[in-house]
Amino acid sequence: MEIPFASSRLEKQIHMNDVNMKVSAMRDNYDFSNSVPNPYANRMKKQITIRLDEDTISYFKELAEKKGIPYQSLINLYLRDCAASHRDLKLTRS
Repeated sequence: MEIPFASSRLEKQIHMNDVNMKVSAMRDNYDFSNSVPNPYANRMKKQITIRLDEDTISYFKELAEKKGIPYQSLINLYLRDCAASHRDLKLTRS
């Protein structure tokens, strides 16, 4: 961490000691006794990598622009709807 206007090693050390004391004092003020669990924790998102066709991405990007939401959120909404309704995909072999 670069200390502005600190010309000597001693000045830098004094500054860092002061910063460490302030951080330590702040920690003494933390009180989590009334904290509650995050109600959205089960809806947290997980980043993954998925390969999609270009035309599929284009479709969702265009639709998302019309709806005024990010396309990744729109894809998530579609997939969540499929999962919630237990939609099953019918595959046929050609």
